[in-house]
Amino acid sequence: MEYAPGKEACPLPYSPFKSCTVPRPIGWLSTVSVDGVHNLAPYSQWQNLTFDPPMVMFAANQYPDGRRKDTVINAEQTGWFVWNMATYALREAVNISAMALDPGEDEFERAGVTKAPATEAPGMRVAESPAHFECRYIATHRLPGNSPVGSVDVVYGQVARIHVADEVLTPDGKLDIPRIAPIARMGYYDYTVIRDVFEMRIPGASVDAAAGLEGKA
Repeated sequence: MEYAPGKEACPLPYSPFKSCTVPRPIGWLSTVSVDGVHNLAPYSQWQNLTFDPPMVMFAANQYPDGRRKDTVINAEQTGWFVWNMATYALREAVNISAMALDPGEDEFERAGVTKAPATEAPGMRVAESPAHFECRYIATHRLPGNSPVGSVDVVYGQVARIHVADEVLTPDGKLDIPRIAPIARMGYYDYTVIRDVFEMRIPGASVDAAAGLEGKA
C-alpha cells in the first residue's frame, strides 16, 4: 500500500499518518489570557528541541473556521506557557481539557483539576501533575495548510523553570517513569501508557558523550 497525500485518495479507511510517528508525548499546556482567563489543553504534537538551554515546541492546528487556538494566542500575548506531564491517573482530565470550549471558560474547572501557582509564568500549573516546565515564549512559525484546519502554528519556547514532585524520584535521582505512567498518543482515538522501561548504551561512546545522553547535570 502506498499513496501520495493530497494527490491521491488514501486506500485505507483511516489515514495511517498520525499512527506512524508514535508514541507522541502529550503537551498538556496551561496558559492565561491577558484578561486573566485560565486555559488548559493537550497537544500531541509536542517535543523537546535541545537541552542547552532546554527548548521545546508544540504545533497547534487551527479550528475549522480558521480561529487560532487560545493556547497560542495566550503564549504570544503573555510571553509564557506551562507544560504539565499527562499521566494515566489524569487521563480523563486530559481528555476533558481537549474539548473546544468558549474562550471565556476555565478548563481547569471543567476538567476538575487544581491550580498551583507557577514561579515565573503568569499562568497556573496542574497541581496533580508530577512534573512541569515553565516555558518562556520565543516565536511562532505559521505553516499554511490545504484547509483552515490544516494550517498550523508551531510555537517555540525556552524552559525557564522545571518542577518535579519529590515522590516520583528514584533514590538515585531519576524520574520513576513506570510509577508516573505518562500517557502518549498513538493516533486515531488510541493512547498508550509508558510502564515498561529498558536501557541501551551506545557501544564505544566517550564518557562525555555518555553523560550527555544520560542527562547528567
